Amino acid sequence: METAELLTRLEQKLGLQQQQAKVLIVGLGTTGLSVARFLKNLDIQFAMVDSRDKPPLIDPLADEMPDVAVFSGGFDSAAFEVATHLLVSPGVSLQQETIAKAIRSGLKVISDIDLFACAVDKPVIGVTGSNGKSTVTTLLGDMGRYTGVNTAIGGNLGIPALDLLKQDADLYVLELSSFQLERTSVLEPVAATVLNVSADHMDRHAGIEAYAAEKKRIFKGNGICVLNLDDPVVMAMQEPNRTCYTFSVKSQADYYWAQKTDELMAQGSPFIARAELKLEGLHNVANVLAAIALGQAVGLDDEGMRKALRAFNGLEHRMQKVAEINGVSWINDSKATNPGACIAALNGSQEKVVLIAGGDAKGAAMTELTEAVQQKCKAVVAMGKDAEQIEAALKEILPVYRVKNMRQAVSQADKLAETGERVLLSPACASLDQYKNYMERGERFIQEVRKLEEVACQGS
Repeated sequence: METAELLTRLEQKLGLQQQQAKVLIVGLGTTGLSVARFLKNLDIQFAMVDSRDKPPLIDPLADEMPDVAVFSGGFDSAAFEVATHLLVSPGVSLQQETIAKAIRSGLKVISDIDLFACAVDKPVIGVTGSNGKSTVTTLLGDMGRYTGVNTAIGGNLGIPALDLLKQDADLYVLELSSFQLERTSVLEPVAATVLNVSADHMDRHAGIEAYAAEKKRIFKGNGICVLNLDDPVVMAMQEPNRTCYTFSVKSQADYYWAQKTDELMAQGSPFIARAELKLEGLHNVANVLAAIALGQAVGLDDEGMRKALRAFNGLEHRMQKVAEINGVSWINDSKATNPGACIAALNGSQEKVVLIAGGDAKGAAMTELTEAVQQKCKAVVAMGKDAEQIEAALKEILPVYRVKNMRQAVSQADKLAETGERVLLSPACASLDQYKNYMERGERFIQEVRKLEEVACQGS
């Protein structure tokens, strides 16, 4: 897109006038740096503010743009007073006192996704949901490539949306979190899905209804909506006069799992046998159905999509089989950072489970786990900040063992699990109380399981 056309769009859609706008970027992480680069290329004035004394990307910013004003170590109210637009990175709450005050004063909130929407001139697929969105986004990227379509994926996953524009793709797939959607107003995907809604980030949303309302924003415009027939909260988002496709693993839908034939059906015809998929669990069957629906919605070739599905091994830290030791399978599902993801993992397990859970519950109620734990688990090993909350919720229905760290958790699970059973790390909580992120938590689990494996091999 030519610069003049882009500047016109920014002014029309966001009131972002090149000579008059003063954008304050809140948060100097990957999103903030991508926005800084974008605005600098357009010669739009901006400054940056971060509550941390030394933001993680301040050195790269200083190298690239030494003249940019950066206010660190707190939110300087003077910086907010001179701004015309406020761009708050997803990791920063809009309810933070200084930010909320600036918004109440009339400062216009925009987002990197808004800027992306103004700049992109190719089709965009939007993917959100409490769980499964990274799997579906990654699958769609693979499907595009297998069908010969130059496809770029990112947003909440991997590459920031604005940096994707450098790839000059023919199709963009954005994974979008509730935090990104709550501050986005102009994105209109050609096809979009809300995969599911369960309690997550209740520490930053007023309740499940408010959280669901943010997710629904992905359906802005007239694009095709892909809805989970098995989730009543998602189905309530359906609007009249919109083309909507449904998917289900429980009943017949536009895209569904035919239990009798064990096939995935698409618009009434068999698409692929479940046996051809490498992914574990019915929740992943649902993810695949959503990906097929979105792929067909944008015209991807069916056979190319099938090739991508057959080749897809799943994501690291998401139902990742680590080892089988003495007849016990060890599964890393560290990416399960909320109760809904843990429940999906449990429901997709055929064996009896020793569950390792815990971390920062982010305000979610651990009582949500009760039914799935009662049906699928023989014991729970609880660790981290909210281990006590997990124990209180589950101790009346099965044994709960409290431990301090991953080494103790794996050791305790090893004592409990028997041949033919499964040890599942599916925390139902965020990881930041003990780890940098869920990846580090998953890697620590893998390290401890590998030690067990070495001991088992030496004894055989």
